[in-house]
Amino acid sequence: MNRFGNKFRISIFGESHGPQIGIVVDGVPGGIPLSPDDFTEDMSRRRSGASGTTPRKEADVVTIVSGVFNGHTTGSPICMTFMNNNTRPSDYEKFESHPRPGHADFTATRRHNGYADLRGGGHHSGRVTIGLVAAGVIAKKIIEPVSVVAKISEIGGFNPWDDALAKAAEAGDSLGGIIECRASEMPVGIGEPFFDSLESVISHIVFAIPGIRGIEFGDGFAASKMKGSQHNDPIADETGKTLKNGSGGINGGISNGNELLFRVAVKPTSSISVPQHTFNFYSGEVEELRAEGRHDTCFALRVPVIVEAAVSIALADLLM
Repeated sequence: MNRFGNKFRISIFGESHGPQIGIVVDGVPGGIPLSPDDFTEDMSRRRSGASGTTPRKEADVVTIVSGVFNGHTTGSPICMTFMNNNTRPSDYEKFESHPRPGHADFTATRRHNGYADLRGGGHHSGRVTIGLVAAGVIAKKIIEPVSVVAKISEIGGFNPWDDALAKAAEAGDSLGGIIECRASEMPVGIGEPFFDSLESVISHIVFAIPGIRGIEFGDGFAASKMKGSQHNDPIADETGKTLKNGSGGINGGISNGNELLFRVAVKPTSSISVPQHTFNFYSGEVEELRAEGRHDTCFALRVPVIVEAAVSIALADLLM
């Protein structure tokens, strides 16, 4: 389903080339200052236009439909929408019969009995993450003084990555990347053992971001090559502060009061203009496919603010 959360609940809707995309946020307390201006910074960070991102440009101006009155949240569900104006649906007409490798064209068509909207990826498009970013703006207000900051660690295995990005774009190919996220001022005791552990809840929503291929907390996969004496985090004082942070700020599924630290892997954009060979369901043959349309050379460039939003939503739900 297209819902997440128990106390702070979100429901996302819309398609990449539909009339609009939106999100409903429920469980927001009344009295939180909120205006369209609050969304400007995070929307600009997610917006395309920079080198390596899609040439498709949208205004991304939020319309607050409900749940806000006189500049403050009312306590009722908040509905926010964003118009899609710069669309070219004809670029995607052939993908139902000739699906793009690595994309959701095939799975969406089968899952929804041939009725899925494949234009621009439809509901599976990175365009839909604008709703997560909008909900994240509200969640960031709720979790204060906790501060969530994400940044790019590398693109295509490089840092700096400008040359690699330019070469991939020139070749009509794509790159992935690594995003590191940190949350400071974390209280002790957030999360539950097992199914609603802090790692589980964060991972659940982070993997809703299209193109995420992996997540690791603290030392992550490197911990498998360590000894316990190397990985363990000695406690330094009565607040629980540790001398290192191999656990990423979580023990037993519960925050330990140290900085929350994790990294996510973002795959290369699936839609590329490099010729690929894939099955054509119309002809019954494997044929060459060139994906037309406007796509990011590297979607990871726009992912940090989306990761921040996702984590803030998860923390808001757990803190409430």
